[in-house]
Amino acid sequence: MDEVEALFAPPSVRETPCVIRAIDVRKVYRIGNQETHALRGATLNIHRGEYLSIMGPSGSGKTTLFNMIGALRKPTSGKVYIDQVDIAHLDTDELAWLRCRKIGYIFQTFNLIQVMNALENVILPMAYAGTEGEAAREKAIRILQRVGLGDRLLHKPAELSGGQQQRVAIARALANSPDIILADEPTGNLDQRTGEEMIELLYELRKELGVTIVSATHDLKMLKRSDRILWIEDGRIVKSARPEEIDFDSKEFH
Repeated sequence: MDEVEALFAPPSVRETPCVIRAIDVRKVYRIGNQETHALRGATLNIHRGEYLSIMGPSGSGKTTLFNMIGALRKPTSGKVYIDQVDIAHLDTDELAWLRCRKIGYIFQTFNLIQVMNALENVILPMAYAGTEGEAAREKAIRILQRVGLGDRLLHKPAELSGGQQQRVAIARALANSPDIILADEPTGNLDQRTGEEMIELLYELRKELGVTIVSATHDLKMLKRSDRILWIEDGRIVKSARPEEIDFDSKEFH
């Protein structure tokens, strides 16, 4: 186990009460003399294996918070811990290692490489992590079969439906067996039936693999499947509730 890998040893090696912790996280963007406060002191704990959804209006700080807990940005102040490691103390190479091996990303627009087929899209992150050759190919095939694309391995994105492309994106996110999946509006570009299929697939994978899922979403079906929902407004987390505590028929959700 090398020095960077040791920082992020799994729970069997290094006990961690929460997979992600954010403490008084603030993010200020500065353009010239103008400041924009995107986050104003967000604090949260995300437990291992939890299915958490984050919702909030445009400009609320939802995307910024999402990027903070995904190690895509560092906070202006406050702390973000992933497996008890403060990401502010990591250099560029260590952050790249973290994002490659510990976190899988699913995007609303899929972000697949158009010149690569499904199999190649899933193998690519494994190559960055050092898994290549037949081992990577076999693992990619197994993952694509699990997400229902065993008969579409050699199809390029343009030859796949939106739902099939999102399945490839989910398979790619799972390529390096991450502890955390970050899903940014994963059903936003899908029709209702296909969106329901994606939600069910993520729910099943969470149960099977014990992976932690954090989604930014307004999809009622995904919210109802979550273990917990966070509301963010004006850069602050204003509420946390479980689905059974929420009236989804209220005006807030319509």
